[in-house]
Amino acid sequence: MSDRFADRLLAWYDQHGRHNLPWHHNRNAYRVWVSEIMLQQTQVTTVIPYFEAFMATFPDVQTLAQAPEDDVLSHWSGLGYYARARNLHKAAKQVVEAHQGEFPCDQEQLESLTGIGRSTAAAIIAQAFEQRATILDGNVKRVLARYHAVPGWPGQTSVSNALWEHAETHTPDDRARDYTQAIMDLGAMVCTRSKPKCETCPLSTDCQAYANSETQLYPGSKPKKAKPEKTTWMLILEDAEGRILLERRPPSGIWGGLWSLPELDPAYGSEELQDACERELGIACSNPDLISGFRHTFSHYHLHIQPARLPVIRSTQIADTDRLRWLHRDEALTLGLPTPIRTLLTGPEQTALL
Repeated sequence: MSDRFADRLLAWYDQHGRHNLPWHHNRNAYRVWVSEIMLQQTQVTTVIPYFEAFMATFPDVQTLAQAPEDDVLSHWSGLGYYARARNLHKAAKQVVEAHQGEFPCDQEQLESLTGIGRSTAAAIIAQAFEQRATILDGNVKRVLARYHAVPGWPGQTSVSNALWEHAETHTPDDRARDYTQAIMDLGAMVCTRSKPKCETCPLSTDCQAYANSETQLYPGSKPKKAKPEKTTWMLILEDAEGRILLERRPPSGIWGGLWSLPELDPAYGSEELQDACERELGIACSNPDLISGFRHTFSHYHLHIQPARLPVIRSTQIADTDRLRWLHRDEALTLGLPTPIRTLLTGPEQTALL
């Protein structure tokens, strides 16, 4: 039985959808997978140059699996949510080791790979293998929540289950690749988070939210919690050769596996930084220059970063290791760096406050 929802959506897609995205060319499971991971919580226009650069360096899953993690993180630097890159690297190794370098076309086997959930697995099956599979990414949730007037925040289990049922009902048996792209495109281009273009939507005649002028109510918002505020000193320790000390972050947690600047407890006053560096890091420094501080927001908290530049007089304990490296700026910029750290190392000199 034909579904009017799918029929109208596909007709719209044939005329107005996106048919020329980079991952549509030479389409295979690897390219689809990388694009899907990059597109999580990131807009298409932002992803395109990252995807193209990533593919130029890691053209297939074997190359990605064999690459050093630093190279992978370097190509991800600026995209954010770095756990995606670490999981991508782990999953590539799993595909090579457990599946002889070939992506499985089975939902359960795909979901067993690190970082691949139910919707991403379905997108790979539909986009790469052209088999029927049901997706439910953020764009799709918004379309279905409005069309069926599903109340509540999609992160709640009951709301998510209701949306999955609707998604399954509307997914057609034919044109799986086109349908999954169509409903993602509709959410991104027409049924947008704010100011949706309902007058041009192919589904508006049956959309319950539109009929009741309530598109702004769907999907429901996540209950708001005040984000904690944290503060840290970030040290730009530069030796006589112009090298800066970088420290690799732990593999899990914020900026996991990326290279960053050494930090000190915010309880230290600026006049205590020299003593703290010598006591905690074994580095003797001259007077610090304080650079204008700034706030960086993560998903769960705000971090107030107070950078300090300290010329190094001597270092008694620090040698290059897997965790610590002295690098010139141009060398440092080839590594995976969080965006705020890259900005500190590449931005124009800021006015010193001391």
